[in-house]
Amino acid sequence: MANHNAVLRGVDLQCRVNNRAHRTKEMGSEWLVVRRGQPFSLLLQCADTLLLAAHHQLALLIQLGKKGEMVVRVSDSREQPGKWWFNQQTAQSEVLLSIHSPADAPVGVYSVAVLLLSKEGHMLEQTDPQSFYLLFNPWSKADCVYLADEQLLQEYVLNENGILYQGSWDQITSLPWNFGQFEKGVVDICFEVLDYSPAALKHPEMDMRKRADPVYVSRTITAMVNANDDRGVVLGRWDGDYGDGVAPTRWTGSIPILRRWSEGGTQRVRYGQCWVFSAVACTILRCLGIPTRCVTNYSSAHDTEGNVSVDFLFNEHLENVSEGRKDMIWNYHCWVESWMRREDLPKGYDGWQVLDPTPQERSDGVYCCGPCPVLAVREGEVGMKYDTTFVFSEVNADLICWMVRPDGERTRVSTNSDTVGRNISTKSAYGDYREDITANYKYPEGSLMEREVYRKAGKRVSRPDGGSGQLVLSIKHTQAVHGTDFDVFVEVHNIGREDTLAQLTVMSSGVTYNSLQRGECQRKTTKLTLPAQKAHKEVMRLRYEHYGACVTEHNLIRVTALLQDSGQHVVLREVNIPLKMPRLFVKVIGEAVVSRRLMALISFTNPLPVTLKRGVFTVEGAGLTGAQEMQLPGDIGPGQEVAVKFSFKPIRAGIRKLVVDFDSDILRDVKGEAMIIVRKKSSENA
Repeated sequence: MANHNAVLRGVDLQCRVNNRAHRTKEMGSEWLVVRRGQPFSLLLQCADTLLLAAHHQLALLIQLGKKGEMVVRVSDSREQPGKWWFNQQTAQSEVLLSIHSPADAPVGVYSVAVLLLSKEGHMLEQTDPQSFYLLFNPWSKADCVYLADEQLLQEYVLNENGILYQGSWDQITSLPWNFGQFEKGVVDICFEVLDYSPAALKHPEMDMRKRADPVYVSRTITAMVNANDDRGVVLGRWDGDYGDGVAPTRWTGSIPILRRWSEGGTQRVRYGQCWVFSAVACTILRCLGIPTRCVTNYSSAHDTEGNVSVDFLFNEHLENVSEGRKDMIWNYHCWVESWMRREDLPKGYDGWQVLDPTPQERSDGVYCCGPCPVLAVREGEVGMKYDTTFVFSEVNADLICWMVRPDGERTRVSTNSDTVGRNISTKSAYGDYREDITANYKYPEGSLMEREVYRKAGKRVSRPDGGSGQLVLSIKHTQAVHGTDFDVFVEVHNIGREDTLAQLTVMSSGVTYNSLQRGECQRKTTKLTLPAQKAHKEVMRLRYEHYGACVTEHNLIRVTALLQDSGQHVVLREVNIPLKMPRLFVKVIGEAVVSRRLMALISFTNPLPVTLKRGVFTVEGAGLTGAQEMQLPGDIGPGQEVAVKFSFKPIRAGIRKLVVDFDSDILRDVKGEAMIIVRKKSSENA
């Protein structure tokens, strides 16, 4: 039909109106981003609506995928449950089309075209296809990711600023993180991550249809965030050698990682560790509309044998002599929880599901973990998919220490059932503070329910060892500030009725957060005579001149104490001591208004008694500025303060967070942040 006779003139996607209604306005108004199960509107411009109504009918052609792997033709405007449908209202030269998607439609990048049909159903005209994004809808009761609490939705879907928890169970530290799920182009990258999964590359049509299921999508994301098996996003590294990439401690947000992966042709980004993997997964899952939060488990067990215990083998010199793959207890470990219905499981396992993208163990041949129902972990239902046995061990494994004699004989030194899985933490939905969710994962230690769960999981019930024979060993320490000397107190209590001879060895070493030893700092061996019913206190002063050379980028010192009495009974204790780090001072100067230049002053004082070289600040903030680096021109002497000014133009209004990192040759992972309230431009400045 000649253009001058065309009835259809064009389609307005109504991006601004629709995106606001679908809570995606933070992604901008350039693209249409809507949530499934909720209607959205298109405005069809026509040459003659009277002619259209008298002689024609409208239909929609909806396609999913770049190659149209899935095609839906909507030619009936009556409501059809579980199907795409639309209704229409005519006004002057326009037709308002209200399009309804099923609440179980696959998420993805769709295109829509309006078809003009004759009364007999023959196609006469078609508008150019226009793209739109369809996301999960946790506001829709019919969606598998529905979450009823609006406050939780504001945090677990819409909040772009987060807090990750690190440190140790008795000295918890917080790390600000920029999730940035609504930053420009991020939604494209999230679907690109799905598109490059092995299943999508091999069977694209089947993969597209499965994207209706949050279980399938979240498991795919968990596998794709790490780059171990596929064209995934982040490569993990824990050996301290990051010269050919970015040290994991340098990252302050997910967006530079995702953009580097996409712009680099899906080449893996170097490097990440558990909190990086979990934070990137959180960004993607929130962007796709699945309520998600980052979780930290302290004293997290990595059970390589699946026997729900962690076995440490030491020799008399306190050296780890475990052979082959070693069980470990990570000082902390981060994963995410996502909220969804589990229609693939028996009733009762809906709600929070553990997803762990850090490559630890293979699941169905791939490095991924979950989704695993948190409730199944608490109840010891280790047969529930996916990977519940592994997660159960992370929070509930026994710690068993063995002494290996020179002749190869093993002696069990201790069995402890309350070491693993402590202070499981996440950011509260009600403010920037920590929420303890340990009770979601396990019953109170020593309770009858806890013992019942252990039996159900096939785990023996054991009590913590208080020591061997009549000697009890404990370790305490003064506040440990990085760059200063501090004391460690090792106390030996003789609870028996006889005096005892013993030998005490105390060793300090630099370790990573996931238990890899990086060098011995100090060692002290003392022969003791312990009177009955008395205690002896041994003091070891940890000097910076010793630990500074072996401390890792995680700023963690491990103290191990080994006690042997004359009867060859052995007691072993370990503690991890996080070194208290300085904070960056971040001050924002001026009034924060969208598109108006703003100044930030960042200052830092070197806390170490040595000179720092190659100092660099990294700054970023969702809705404020993309990640930028500022190299310091000179060295920073002991106690010296440095300050830099940084200017930027806020992009989006609202409560925003500027996150800053400082790294140097020997001091890393120093963080700072500033909350900024950004106002919209006034009408005269718009």
